[in-house]
Amino acid sequence: MESVTENTLPIGTRDGAKPKWLKVKLPIGQKYTELRGLVDKYKLNTICTSGSCPNMGECWGDGTATFMILGNICTRSCGFCGVKTGRPENVDWDEPEKVARSIKLMKIKHAVITSVDRDDLKDMGSIIWQETVEAIRRMNPETTLETLIPDFQGVERHIDRIVAANPEVVSHNMETVRRLTREVRIQAKYDRSLAVLKYLKEQGIRRTKSGIMLGLGETEEEVLETMQDLRDQNVDIITIGQYLQPSKKHLPVKEFITPEQFAHYETIGKAMGFRHVESGALVRSSYHAQKHIL
Repeated sequence: MESVTENTLPIGTRDGAKPKWLKVKLPIGQKYTELRGLVDKYKLNTICTSGSCPNMGECWGDGTATFMILGNICTRSCGFCGVKTGRPENVDWDEPEKVARSIKLMKIKHAVITSVDRDDLKDMGSIIWQETVEAIRRMNPETTLETLIPDFQGVERHIDRIVAANPEVVSHNMETVRRLTREVRIQAKYDRSLAVLKYLKEQGIRRTKSGIMLGLGETEEEVLETMQDLRDQNVDIITIGQYLQPSKKHLPVKEFITPEQFAHYETIGKAMGFRHVESGALVRSSYHAQKHIL
């Protein structure tokens, strides 16, 4: 049976089968084909391909791609994330130049940079973060940037390196509502993430951004509370998407949220004062990222 909000909008379906609105078309188009060829030829590391993002064709067609730095093994074990957890490999100090060259080869207009958490490092990876942004700036002066950063355990001197690099957009995802944070983001803290976003804005970052996933058992009231918490930190941009279970080992999907409910959240988000609201089942952190610099 579908749950219903007070305004009679169906929140979602709980029957276990993926609904029709989660089906996507295979990516096509000349731009996509060209970029796919470059990625395969030069073994470029994009989250778009490794994460099998449903929006890859659309984003690549718009000249946007997402790159992950600091390896592919995370020191945290979040219940929603498909990235491997364990002991990461040594830092590749040539990585900033490699990423910058990849962006140049792909002729990317807007790049999103993200990373695993590196709690094993004294600087938590912040030095590589800063050097990566600076290398991209040197080699691709016309490319705009978004950095989707970890919380760096809230240590301001690490966050300051991101501020110094001054990307057009700095993003840090809340991922879920307060009540579910301990279960979904085991080593993260709801209020610490809010504090990171607040600090970024206070230090002069022009556009701050965050994202949440739905379908983990949250209520509409909790979603609206999280949205308001983000606005209270002067966050400019919010993305709201459907959680999909990466494997049987991960948290199960409790609910598939309907397009109508996503549209409802978009309307409320705009009324709250967010500059951009991306709300839909297939929305991911970097969806329409090139528009968020405006």
